[in-house]
Amino acid sequence: MTKTIFITGTSSGLGKGTAILFARRGWNVIATMRDPSKETELNTIPGIQVLALDVTDAAQVNETIASLLRTTPVDVVVNNAGYGLGGPFEGATEEQLQRQIDTNLMGVFRVTQAFIAHFRNRKSGVFITITSIGGHVAFPIFAPYHATKWALEGWSESLWYELSRFGIQVKTVAPGGIRSDFGGRSLTLTSHPAYDELMEGAEKVMRAPKRLANYASPEAIAEVIYTAATDGKPQLRYIAGKGAKMMYRIRNLFGYRFFMKQVNKMFFS
Repeated sequence: MTKTIFITGTSSGLGKGTAILFARRGWNVIATMRDPSKETELNTIPGIQVLALDVTDAAQVNETIASLLRTTPVDVVVNNAGYGLGGPFEGATEEQLQRQIDTNLMGVFRVTQAFIAHFRNRKSGVFITITSIGGHVAFPIFAPYHATKWALEGWSESLWYELSRFGIQVKTVAPGGIRSDFGGRSLTLTSHPAYDELMEGAEKVMRAPKRLANYASPEAIAEVIYTAATDGKPQLRYIAGKGAKMMYRIRNLFGYRFFMKQVNKMFFS
């Protein structure tokens, strides 16, 4: 029997790569994005249905998912929609902070909550939330983004206990850098003149050739998502990509003090 996966944020990058991978492996894919009218690739691939979904619109989330579930049983939900708010925290506006939390955190809450009863009644289902290595370690100039990703990791761990008794799996996939448009339309920057020097240094660090060489392709991370969706394991966390695994290992092996000292050197030496 063909399985169905529901994915948010599929207009580009990891979301799009994940939708294509699952479709090519015979899954029925519900690929959602804010504006499907701009999509020219996914709607041409057999097995992919493109739907409009803005995760910040609670009414649309509930109506779209309820309508879908009346006709289509869903086996896996991938919470992928999100973006990065970078720049000095002091320069962040109330509107920027609210939007970051509403998209990265509340958006995941809304989508997940809309599917729980469906999974509970079926006594099966998998929730996969795309967090980030930035949900386990932190760097300067991304404080609000890190806040949402750390929150998602804690929320997922708590939810793992709640839902496992109903046969529902809760998992997170935490990539490091991905060769996508994260530095483009998926990134919003704050500004404050007191931090101009830090921002210049941070840009050099983030765009250093050695760092970029460790970035994973969307397809490689999509493979990890596929593993999480199909391995049947009660595993909560999947660290994805060479760079992410290296940072995670260093943090856990040597402790947060050592890790923070190295980050401080990287950005401020």
